[in-house]
Amino acid sequence: MRSTPMAAAKTERLLNLVIALLSTRRALSRSQIRERVASYRDAPNSEAFERMFERDKDELRDLGIPLITEELDPYFGDEPAYRIDRREYALPDLEVTPEQLSLLSLAGRTWSQAALGGAAVRALRKIESVAPEVPSEDEPVENVDGLDRIETGVSTSDPAFEAVRAAVVATRPVRFAYRGRRGASERRHVQPWGITAWHGHWYLTGHDVGRGEPRVFRLDRIEGDVTATGAPGSYDIPDDHDPRAVVASSLARGEPVTARLRVRQGRGHVLRRGADVRAGDDPEWDVLTLRGDLGALADEIVGHGADVVVEAPNALRETVVARLRAVLAAHDPSTAEPTGALA
Repeated sequence: MRSTPMAAAKTERLLNLVIALLSTRRALSRSQIRERVASYRDAPNSEAFERMFERDKDELRDLGIPLITEELDPYFGDEPAYRIDRREYALPDLEVTPEQLSLLSLAGRTWSQAALGGAAVRALRKIESVAPEVPSEDEPVENVDGLDRIETGVSTSDPAFEAVRAAVVATRPVRFAYRGRRGASERRHVQPWGITAWHGHWYLTGHDVGRGEPRVFRLDRIEGDVTATGAPGSYDIPDDHDPRAVVASSLARGEPVTARLRVRQGRGHVLRRGADVRAGDDPEWDVLTLRGDLGALADEIVGHGADVVVEAPNALRETVVARLRAVLAAHDPSTAEPTGALA
């Protein structure tokens, strides 16, 4: 992702700041902090360091880290010093049941191919140090009702993910080009409210400034860069906003159709849920019959490429064709007619 190197550098700087403030018995002055944290030492001047440190202080407090400000010398209160209260920062002894371990392991696998994959692995390793029975990737996740219905392996390969996530966290307006369901791309000005995964895709919810109403945007249909257009904290997110509920409601409002699909065996697991599945004439393919929103089904089918073939209805078939052609035209106008779901 485009923003990952900058985000990683910031995360490393915050982590080093936390380590420096935890590894001292006495509160540290600003000059001492600048000396101990490499990123601050590399700041071009004192003003740049001050701006960076002020932002980082606020971010640590927003994360719930108990950063305490003290007077360096009680007799001369002219220079503040900083430390982290270990008693407030430390976690209590961790007791995890086998069911909870299974869920944590499942969550770690969900992020295995995503931007947070490394963090998920490190978190599971820490849990293993106090609860060594965490299932490995090759072991089945058992003992928890309904785990067979949980979708794992959600990927954040969408280039827009990191920029959108940062905008949601900072409540900062953004602009981006968005490809609608009919294949046309438009510039959208949005106040991001939330980001959530739904049936294998990531969605942004927020207030569309141009249209004057809440809207839902699928991240893999955002084209090009996501550009910040305002200051952080420049709008409020509704207190009762539930991103998953908004996405589910939005996708359910479309035109319902009954679709008949040919799906390659071992593929299309999301489509198979709730579908009537039977063996096809070809042993490599199954025939699925399912009902859903035409637009949402088309979005899902396009993502499966040549592993899904639309047999009926024609409206769904034509929608899939239009979207595949729009994708091809956006990348290479000279590309030949699309295949796969069109056959």
